Amino acid sequence: MEWLTSLAPVLTPLFGMTGVLGGGWLVYRQGKHKTTMDTRTAEAATFVSSVQTVTQGFTQLLEQQRAAQAQTLERVTTLENRVERLEEEQRQWRRWKAAAVEYIHQLRALVVKLHERPAPPPPREIAEDLSDDGPGG
Repeated sequence: MEWLTSLAPVLTPLFGMTGVLGGGWLVYRQGKHKTTMDTRTAEAATFVSSVQTVTQGFTQLLEQQRAAQAQTLERVTTLENRVERLEEEQRQWRRWKAAAVEYIHQLRALVVKLHERPAPPPPREIAEDLSDDGPGG
C-alpha cells in the first residue's frame, strides 16, 4: 500500500487531468448535441415553412382556378341563353315566313280568279320564295 501512496503525487494530477479531460469531453459532446439539435430544428422549421408556402400557393392557384371556372360557367350559361333566344326568334321568323308565303299564294290565286288573268310577277326579292318549287311552294 505504500507504493500506492508513493504514487499519489503522480496519480493525483493524472486523475485530475483525466477528470478535466472527461469534463471537457462531456461539455464538447453536450455542445455538439445542442448544435445538432438546433440545426435539425432549423431544418425542420425551414421544411415546415416551405410546405406552408407550397400549400398556400396551391390553395391560391385552386381558388383562382375555381373563380375562372365559375366565370367560364357563367359565360357559357349566358351564351346558351342567347343561343336559345336566337333559335326561338329564328323559329318565329320561319313560321312567319311560311305563313306569309302561304297568304301570298292565296292572294295570287284570288287575283287570278277575280281578274281572270295571271297575277303580276312577284318582286325579285321574294320571287324565289314564291316559286312553285321553292321552299314555300
